[in-house]
Amino acid sequence: MNAQNGLPTDYLSSEFHKGRRDALRAKMPKNTVAVFFANAERNRANDVNYVYHQDPDFYYLTGYKEPNAVLVIFSDDQTDEHGESYNELLYVQKKNELAEQWTGKRLGIEGAEQRLGFKMAFNGEDFIKKGLNFTTFDAVLFDEFKNDYRDSKRDDADLYDLIQAFKSQINYTETTVVSGDKMDVELNQNTNMLQEKTVTVDNETLTKLMAGLREIKTDDEMVLLTKAVRISAMGQREVMKAMHVGMSEAEIQGIHEYVFKKYGSEYEGYPSIVGAGNNGCVLHYIENSKIKVDNDLVLMDLGAEYHGYTADVTRTIPANGTFNPEQKRIYDLVYNAQEAGIAAAVIGNNSGSTDTAARNVVYEGLIALGIAKNDDEARRYFPHGTSHHIGLDVHDTNLRGAFKPNMVITVEPGIYIPEGSPCDKKWWGIAVRIEDDVLITENGPIVLSAEAPRKSEDIEALMKDTSPLGSLQLPDLD
Repeated sequence: MNAQNGLPTDYLSSEFHKGRRDALRAKMPKNTVAVFFANAERNRANDVNYVYHQDPDFYYLTGYKEPNAVLVIFSDDQTDEHGESYNELLYVQKKNELAEQWTGKRLGIEGAEQRLGFKMAFNGEDFIKKGLNFTTFDAVLFDEFKNDYRDSKRDDADLYDLIQAFKSQINYTETTVVSGDKMDVELNQNTNMLQEKTVTVDNETLTKLMAGLREIKTDDEMVLLTKAVRISAMGQREVMKAMHVGMSEAEIQGIHEYVFKKYGSEYEGYPSIVGAGNNGCVLHYIENSKIKVDNDLVLMDLGAEYHGYTADVTRTIPANGTFNPEQKRIYDLVYNAQEAGIAAAVIGNNSGSTDTAARNVVYEGLIALGIAKNDDEARRYFPHGTSHHIGLDVHDTNLRGAFKPNMVITVEPGIYIPEGSPCDKKWWGIAVRIEDDVLITENGPIVLSAEAPRKSEDIEALMKDTSPLGSLQLPDLD
């Protein structure tokens, strides 16, 4: 929580978040209001919740990290009952001494004003009891309700209560029809479906406006995103030095995540993927439960999250330190495809450009190796796209248009040949993905994750280095 002691000093500033709110306001249609809700708290088991993670849009605009909150942004200045002008409101969790003893200090109204820079902050219960008159606006902009929240029953202003209040304020009606054992819920959102024309709701514009803002990274954002990427690259380097055939997938994952924590990363940006041998052919393999990696290739797709911004870096390395001939042919083919994809990551191109460039190399190479007869057969071994944006989300929101300066994307071709594939058995169980995070600039692409070796010979050379973790011996528990 923001209110704890001994925090890092390199968080985004309140001025940054205010600037993002101002930028959104400038893009909003006249006489409209935008409403954002904090992320839901999600239950893990019984009375234990998952570690809380703020909604990226909400964090981008506020810096607020706590649940049960509402942000309201007006396109035009409003005037309160005292004649004071305002253009935004933040409703936060109420201070609660008993709750804070268990789950940590809350910012409250005072913290929202002093630390986050809001001039108009209130407790969430004020949003519920007093509400807002949305009928005077041409449209109310908000994202579709995700309906993944619970009523805690212990808090009269939790997310459930806040959303229910908002639905009431905008005449968002829910008509429930029960037929047999099936319940159909009809959500009447369009004004022509309402009994009374009071509020026009818009669930599309805000998503596009936020995507347009977030796809271009500011200088302040690039400091944090670059650090997340470099931390992730350092994790890959340390694992290359520490890797040996007796390790488990979980141990490899642990080294990566230890390095993340050592550098101050709060979380992983997504569930860590460590797939040895045939496990690497599962694109989002997160079990990481293989006990010994033996002489397998090990595909490692992990990203550190630093102050909200997440990297996405993948390396594939031989557990024994040396690529065998088949592994090396496939690895070098993916490397060449990635080089082609990176070269295409220039202003004016798009994710289709990087994909086509990489895919052409992969298809031609697989056909030359006799693994596929044509492009259609080759496609089965490269089943995913080559690029996506990164930022506050690992698959960051964007407008899916042409590349512009200060966009950050991945370039991640891969070849996956699972056991039983219709090709020579010598290729079975080989899975290779190489993924780097690339900044689009006026002067061409910059690989932010370059500190993690990509060439097969460079990987083999680094794997000969001594790891500081090699001397770590734990007691035998058997």
